[in-house]
Amino acid sequence: MSRISIAFFGTAVLYALAGMVLGMVMAASNDHLLTPVHAHMNLLGWASLAVMGAFYGIAGDRAPARLAWANFTISNLGNLVTLPLLAMLLKGDAAVIPVMVVGEVLIVAGMLTFGAAVLTVGRTPAAAA
Repeated sequence: MSRISIAFFGTAVLYALAGMVLGMVMAASNDHLLTPVHAHMNLLGWASLAVMGAFYGIAGDRAPARLAWANFTISNLGNLVTLPLLAMLLKGDAAVIPVMVVGEVLIVAGMLTFGAAVLTVGRTPAAAA
């Protein structure tokens, strides 16, 4: 498996574990205020990054390495900015919105980068077996 796939899967596992712990804390405390953070962590962190990792594993050398690593970096920066600020917003701190928007733009940019990688791989002929 390629280094980029391992990076995506490893990071996805960290998001999944963080999402599980947050879910357990919410259940134990009966305080579900941070449910949107839990959902975003699992969908943007665990699910999206795992799908991206699987794609890069399947695509192999047809996926440009620089584009793949840019996808990894941008997606994770977006998550790392957005998730804690979303928690702060839900707890009443509206002052975080301008910075949170930057994180959200990074998340969208990460998905656009992934889309570019998918299109690039789709146009690159597979190596003859």
